[in-house]
Order: sequence, then structure tokens, then C-alpha cells
Amino acid sequence: MANYKLLINGELVDGASTMEVINPATETVLALCPRADEAQMEAAIQAAKAAFPAWSRRPIAQRRDLLLKLADTMDAQQEDLARVLTQEQGKPLGEATTEVLWTALFIRGIASQELPVKILEDSETMRVEQHRLPLGVVGAIIPWNFPLLLMAFKLPAALLAGNTIIIKPAPTTPLATLKIGEIMAGTFPAGVVNVVTDQNDLGGYLTQHPDVAKISFTGSSATGKKVMASAATSLKRLTLELGGNDAAIVLPGADPASVAQGIFNGAFLNAGQVCIAVKRAYVHESIYDDVVDRLAALAKQVVVGNGLDQGTTMGPIQNRMQYAKLKEFLEIARKDGRIVAGGEAEGQAGFFIRPTIVADIKNSSRLVQEEQFGPVLPVIKYSDPEEALTSANDSPWGLGGSVWGADREKAREIALRMYSGTTWINKHLDIGPAIPVCGAKQSGMGGELAEEGLLEFTQLHIINEAR
Repeated sequence: MANYKLLINGELVDGASTMEVINPATETVLALCPRADEAQMEAAIQAAKAAFPAWSRRPIAQRRDLLLKLADTMDAQQEDLARVLTQEQGKPLGEATTEVLWTALFIRGIASQELPVKILEDSETMRVEQHRLPLGVVGAIIPWNFPLLLMAFKLPAALLAGNTIIIKPAPTTPLATLKIGEIMAGTFPAGVVNVVTDQNDLGGYLTQHPDVAKISFTGSSATGKKVMASAATSLKRLTLELGGNDAAIVLPGADPASVAQGIFNGAFLNAGQVCIAVKRAYVHESIYDDVVDRLAALAKQVVVGNGLDQGTTMGPIQNRMQYAKLKEFLEIARKDGRIVAGGEAEGQAGFFIRPTIVADIKNSSRLVQEEQFGPVLPVIKYSDPEEALTSANDSPWGLGGSVWGADREKAREIALRMYSGTTWINKHLDIGPAIPVCGAKQSGMGGELAEEGLLEFTQLHIINEAR
């Protein structure tokens, strides 16, 4: 087994204890991972605090150069990083390689931004300047579905703005992040970046700590509410990217073949374990049966298996807890709808569930109303687009959504009234470092990526000078 270390104050160190990391494709122990205690988390926070003054004064061009160096080194080690990622997360090796490459791409894209001083007034009586200052120590809490890519939503923006950071990966997917911690130990000054792993028992310590200025969290809405309450003790700045129950609305006249392929891709990437994946599809009655049949045919072509095996196109569910939750959803699917593809957990070792299409299900079913976060897609028939839009918006979540139709004006008119942070038209899951991502309602607060995401890591500072 590889020897993994925490990164604290520029040093690669053992944890106070260890914890097992399970390969979800085999249910066997993949590695022993360091597990930090409160003293080590405190040491990381104090290291980040001590490093902040010098790092924040370093010119932004120098901070950018070090981020670009990190991206280059990740590219050089992509094969090793991807293999570790597949074994701990489960996704096929090709998808893991793409995640590593996209992580480096996002780091470069975010690092290319500037934080210029804006002149608000320059007159005979006054000069008013708008500056952006770093906040201080940032805590970045990363989920298990895209442990590297979602780190890249936080790390480059935090560092480019002049903050220091503590990265806390999910306990079920810490290994690739720790490998990148080894790279960062040789890239950034001591204390600027720290990587601390736990068994989900140090999050409260991090979020409540008075020396932490901001928390950037990606995860469930339920945990996000706990983070928000904890951070309130010191009025920390927060970015919360939380759960979603993204709706896809298919309008009459849409092409069933292209729609089915687009929705399938948007629903089943990473075995459906994507915050902004299609979670429920509303299809007009005139093309409903055709779209359902095509979705079922696509699901039956998927090769489910170990992500390291050649030919695998869908890996396992990442962890046992989510696997158990999805098996409950399969029971609901059998009771409330008609399963036309999938519907079974694989009998072999590993947390495998075949991609499942559920037809003839009512909007009131729990399978429709709750976020599955897995490869189970309910398809709901409707007759009036206004009815579909009302159903799509009638949710506590509003992360993303999509509208599909040949009539672009009608699709756009519906999309403008879909209440979500992102609404796509005739596509889904199209993101990039220059496009902001944000949630509406209980899907989060604040934004990530693009200029909006960078500014989340800054304090607005106005200089108002008399002339």
C-alpha cells in the first residue's frame, strides 16, 4: 500500500491515527489513510494564519505562477492520479483521467483572472477606488463525487485572491487529494496550503474556529445548514454549493433521439452522482413513449463494472451509505412506477446498480420529489408545458435545470421562468471555469467559478479620498 501523508505547514506528516479507505468496486481495503485529530487541525489553521500576511502581500502574478506550476505538475502525473481516483471513487479510468485534466484546466482558467482596482469616481473633489482584499484563512470542504475537480472550484480562487487554505477532503475519497498535497508541498510556501483528512469529525472544529475567515463547502443541503449554523458563531463568509433535484422539461416537437441521448448523458455521468445532473425528466405526452423507449435502450447498453476494467462505462456507487439509500429508491420505483430498464443492484461484490429508467410515475412520488444522487431516473408524462414548469419549480432546490425543444423561442421562454441557478437549453451539464455556478433556494448561497467565484474569496474595500 502507498504511504499517504497529511500536509501541515509545508511538511508531509502522519496522522494521529489511521482510517481505512474502501474500493467501492471490490469492497476491500484500498489503503490506510492518515486521520488527523483536533490538535493537527489546529496546527494547520495556525500554519495558514501565520502564512497569510506574506502570501497576501505577494504580487498576484507570482501567486498565479505557482498555481500554473501546480497544474503543469498534475498534468505530468495524470496517469497515477487517475488510477488512484478510480480506485477510491469508482468512476471508469477514462472519466478519472478527464477529471484530472479538467482539474488542471480549471486551475489554469481561474488563475488567469485579475483583481484590478476600479475607479468609481475621479473628480475635482474626490477620488473613490474599489479594492479587493483577501479574507484570511479559508476552509474548503470537498465531497466524494468529484474530489479533484470540486477542489479546483475553491483552491485557485482562494489562493489567487491572497488567502491561505485548509483542504478537508471527504473521508471516503481522500487519497488523490493527498497525492496532490505532495505536489503542493513542493510548490507553495509553508502553511499556504494544508490538507487535513478526518472521519467527518473535524468539520465542526474547522467551521467554528475564530481564526478561519471563510468556509467554502460543497455537499448536501442538510450538512450545508449545519455548516451555516456553525459558521454563524463568528459571522464567517460562506459559499455553499448544495443538493439539487434538476428537472429536464422536454417540449412537444422535440427530436426524441437527440433528447434521449442528451438527457441520458446528463443523468448518468459518474453513475448519476453529480449535483447538477438531470434528476427528473418531464416529457410531453406526444413523444413520451418514444423518449422512454430510447432512454431504456441507452441504459441497457451501459457496461457496469470495475472502473479499471477495459470496456466499463459506469462504475459503482461510491460508498455503502449511498448504495443503501439508492436500493431504497429502487423499491420506491417498483411501487410507484414501471421500471423499463435496470432496477436491480448487481449481486457481485461492490456497490453496483444498473442505470434505471422509471416510467409511468407520478410527480408526487418520493423518487421524483427527492434527490436520488445515483443512476435512477424517473420520467414523468405531462400534457401542458405550464404544468411541467410548475412541477419543476415546485421544489426546495434550484441548482440547475434544462429545457429541450425544437422551438427555440418557446424553449427560451420556459427556461427564463425556470427558477434555478443554471438553466440549459437543449443541453445539460455544460460548465467551464469562465461560467459561474450558483444555487437557488436550498441549493446553496454564493457562487463559484468565473469572476463571481473569485470575488467570493475577497473583502470589498473602498478608498475614498478628498481632493
